[in-house]
Amino acid sequence: PVIPFTQPTRRRNRQFRNDWEGVKPRIYFHRWIQLAYLSLLALLSDWVCFSLAAAPEAFEEYYEGHSSSNLIDIFLFTNVASSFLVTDVVAKYGMQRTMQFASALMSCGCWLRSGFGLLFDSPEITTLVPYSCVVLGTVLVGAAQPFFQCTPPLLSAQWFASDERATSTAIALNFNQIGIATAFLVGGCMATSVEGLQKYNALIAILSTILMIGTFCQFQELPSFPPSTSELEKLMDGKKEPPFFVSARTFFTTPGFTRPLIAFICSIAVTNIVGAFIGEIMARGGITKKFHVAIVGAAFEIAIVIGGIVIGGYVDRTKKYKRITLIALLISIIFLIPLGFTNHAVGKSPVLLITGLIGLGFMVGPIQPINAELAVDVTYPGDETAVESIQQIGGNLVSALLVPIAERASRSDYNILPSVSILASDMRGDIALLMVLTLLTFFYYRGFNAPLRRTIADRNDDEVREQGVEMLSQVHSEDHEMGKLLLDNEVQPHDYHD
Repeated sequence: PVIPFTQPTRRRNRQFRNDWEGVKPRIYFHRWIQLAYLSLLALLSDWVCFSLAAAPEAFEEYYEGHSSSNLIDIFLFTNVASSFLVTDVVAKYGMQRTMQFASALMSCGCWLRSGFGLLFDSPEITTLVPYSCVVLGTVLVGAAQPFFQCTPPLLSAQWFASDERATSTAIALNFNQIGIATAFLVGGCMATSVEGLQKYNALIAILSTILMIGTFCQFQELPSFPPSTSELEKLMDGKKEPPFFVSARTFFTTPGFTRPLIAFICSIAVTNIVGAFIGEIMARGGITKKFHVAIVGAAFEIAIVIGGIVIGGYVDRTKKYKRITLIALLISIIFLIPLGFTNHAVGKSPVLLITGLIGLGFMVGPIQPINAELAVDVTYPGDETAVESIQQIGGNLVSALLVPIAERASRSDYNILPSVSILASDMRGDIALLMVLTLLTFFYYRGFNAPLRRTIADRNDDEVREQGVEMLSQVHSEDHEMGKLLLDNEVQPHDYHD
């Protein structure tokens, strides 16, 4: 019988277990529309967060005594607080209603920041909203953002096949970087005067309204049939997701959970700190013009997204989570060097610095979605949203703590071989800090050794079956216990459910 994969059915699915036995996983084109809306919502939310990063002068001149950087702090602290609520809200109301509510909340915040002065002001007078409205609007958008950042693994699990999940998570999770790039480029051009700032805020508010309307009209709850065997098994099990803090306690006692968490935190800390000090880092290579800094900063953010798609796609096909993460961490250390290292004989090298920055984005960015999917894999059939909420909370908190430390460290230079003229160099403290953080993460991550529970459940998917011996030999070489489980035809998926 044809049973639609809907939320009411999931609540009553134990009595329908026999009816689901003959069902095969299916995928639908609408999954790309779902992904597009979630990605665009994430883009717009981070655009708002960093909207004034490229050109804060006009804002700070109009709102005398207030810094645009304070708005980023307000946004991030609100983001962390809201992240604790995402799991329970999604579990109670479902993805569709949650996304509709969050998109409306973000749109309201954008209009509070913008006001309607563009429509009602005379040509001779330009007014901006009171600073209190800007703060309240920032709080609303900051509260909405975690609903876009913490749900990509859930969307991937519910809509995408087992060989598409890392790619889809990478797109949705890293698309906020495009928002930061947009803030650099568009904000740097428009927000240079009070008149430009008014038009700039109005543009963001109008786009948020269009996106909200589209979300209400087209964003769906669930597909008619699950996209993978693991999601079908989870549906048939009929387990209700526990509250967030219960899930968190369970995850931290699950073998293999903490190492993907640390890798995720390392990646987000590196990208956040490099993005926060992009102007100073560019100056080390002799790049000081604001427009050029904005272009290079945008290229760094775009490289993160492209890297997530390319490397995430490879991980989708091979499931080499551990190996690819270790390689990415090592190469990231190499690409970090030009951002803080200067050879006195050679001097400043813009080409080397830009190459290092873009290469860093390409390699360190994908670590986040890859390890978001790995954490979901080892905690299966746990709540995907709770997994990502923990990672986002950890990443944002560590970033907030490291930013002032990195800022202080950036004022320190460590001389290397000062007595040898041709080799005399120096290394900036902030980049040295990030290199040490990445190296420690590499050594800790090497100890990962846990069964990929969701991959085991998906072993009968058509996509996995087509991979054949390559898939089996790879997991056997990386994890002997998991290889044995996959090679044992008598093993049933429910034997590995918690």
